Amino acid sequence: MDSFWMLFGVCLLLLLLLVVSLIRQKRLHSKINELFHSINPPSSDDVPVISKLRQLKKQVDELAIKGRQVEQDKLTELDNRLSMKRKMAELMPLDKGSLVLLDIYRFRYVNDLFGFNFGDELLKQMAVRVKELSPPGSLIARMNEDEFLIYFTSAMSPPQLQQLIDNLQLPYDIFGSIITTRVQVGHLALEPFHGDISTMLRRLDLALKKAKTHDVALSEYLLGDDAVQIREVSIINSLAKALRDGELYMVYQPKQSFPSGACQQVEALMRWQHPQLGSISPAEFIPLAEYSGMIDIVSQWVLDEVFAQQALWHEMGVELQVAVNLSTQDLRNASLITGIKARLTQYQLEVSVISIEITESKLMQDLDGAVATIKDLRLLGVDVAIDDFGTGHSSLAYLKYLPVDEVKIDKAFLDDLEVDGRARHIMDTSIRLAKGLGFKVTVEGVETEDVLQLLLGMGVDKIQGDIFSKPIKAKELEARWAKLSEMG
Repeated sequence: MDSFWMLFGVCLLLLLLLVVSLIRQKRLHSKINELFHSINPPSSDDVPVISKLRQLKKQVDELAIKGRQVEQDKLTELDNRLSMKRKMAELMPLDKGSLVLLDIYRFRYVNDLFGFNFGDELLKQMAVRVKELSPPGSLIARMNEDEFLIYFTSAMSPPQLQQLIDNLQLPYDIFGSIITTRVQVGHLALEPFHGDISTMLRRLDLALKKAKTHDVALSEYLLGDDAVQIREVSIINSLAKALRDGELYMVYQPKQSFPSGACQQVEALMRWQHPQLGSISPAEFIPLAEYSGMIDIVSQWVLDEVFAQQALWHEMGVELQVAVNLSTQDLRNASLITGIKARLTQYQLEVSVISIEITESKLMQDLDGAVATIKDLRLLGVDVAIDDFGTGHSSLAYLKYLPVDEVKIDKAFLDDLEVDGRARHIMDTSIRLAKGLGFKVTVEGVETEDVLQLLLGMGVDKIQGDIFSKPIKAKELEARWAKLSEMG
C-alpha cells in the first residue's frame, strides 16, 4: 500500500510539472508574438536580432504543436485524459454541471469479430456524434480504449441523459455495414458531489461500474457509493494477510446420495471472519479476488486445506469426496494439473478424494479453454461438475461437448416447485435432459421434505441443502460422520 501511494505521489508531481511547463510555454509564446509584431520595420542593425527572434518564434510554435499533440487523442482528435484533467483544473472549483462517462458495451467483441480497423472507425464516428450532441462549452475526451468523458456546463437530467444514450445507440455505417451498439453511462452531478479532480473521476468510475454491474444503461453516483469502494479496497488489501493469519477457514456441506440416502460427498466452502468487517461472504470476496488477480493464491490455499483435511480424514476412516469450486482463471493456470498431482503424491491419496465444480456462467466465458483443461482433469481421474446449471444462459448445443460428470441445478429452480406446474415441468425437463446426456444430477438448496420427494420422483441423484445438513466445520462433520454415512 505504501508503494502505491508513493507511485501515486510521483505521478501527481510529474503531472503538475507538465501542467506548469505547458502554462509557461503558452505565456512565452504569447510574449514572443507580442514582441515580434510590435517591432517597426527593422533597420540594417536590427536584422540579426529579428532573425534570431524569428528562429525563436518558430521553435516555440513547434513546441506548441507538439504540446497539442501530446494532449490529443490521435484516433478521434478529441482531448485525451491528460488534456481533460488540465482543462478541468483550469475550471476549478468545478461545482456546477455534470460529468458523464460513457462506455461502449463489449467493445472488444467488435474488434474480435470485425477487426481493429472496423473498431477504430466506430470510435471515430462515435466521437463525432458525441461532439454533435454536446452543447457549446462542453469538454470531451477519450479516456481510454472505449470510454468517453464529457463535462456539461449545465446539470443533465435523467431524461436528457437517456436521450443522449438513445442518440448514441442509433445505427452507424461502418465501411458499408450498418451496426448498432449499446452504451452504458455513469453520471456525476457536480453541485452536490463536486470535489478535487481525482475524487470526482473516482466517483464517476463508480457510477459507470454500477451501470455495468447491474447491466443498465444509466447509473448515477449516489451518496454512500464511496463506502462500497472503500470496503472493496479494504477486502482486497486484507486478503493475503487473512490467509496468512488464519482468518479464513473451511466448512463442508454434506450431500445426500440416492438411492442409499448416505453421505458420500461434501462441498468445501470458504468462510472469512474479518476482525473489523465481521463475516464476509465468499459471494463478495471471491469476485474481488478474481478482479484483483489474487484468485490463484486463494485457490491454492483452498486446495492445500482440502488435501490436508482429506489426509486426516483418511487416517480416521472418514471416506468421502470433497468438491472444490474453481474459477475459469484457475482453469487457465498451467500448474493446476501438476499441483493436484503433487498434492495427491504428498498425502498419498487416491484421485477420487477430490472433485471440481465450475460455475456455468463463468465456464461459458472461455468455453474452449475450459473444455481443454476439463479434459485434462478427467484424464487424471478427477470428477468435474457444472455448478449453477441452467443459470448461465449457455446454448444447449454446447452441452454435448462438455466432458463433465455431473451438473448441479441451482436453487432458483426450486421456487414454487410444490405449487407451480410450470416450475415442476422445468425442473423435470432439466433433470431428464442432464441425465439423457449422461450426467449425474445434484439439486442445491433443498430445505423441505415435500420438495425432496418431488425431486426423488424426477430421478435426482444427490441433494444438497439444509434438509440434510447445513455447512459444518471439520470437527462437527467427524462427530456426525457415523450417522451421515449410514442415513437412508
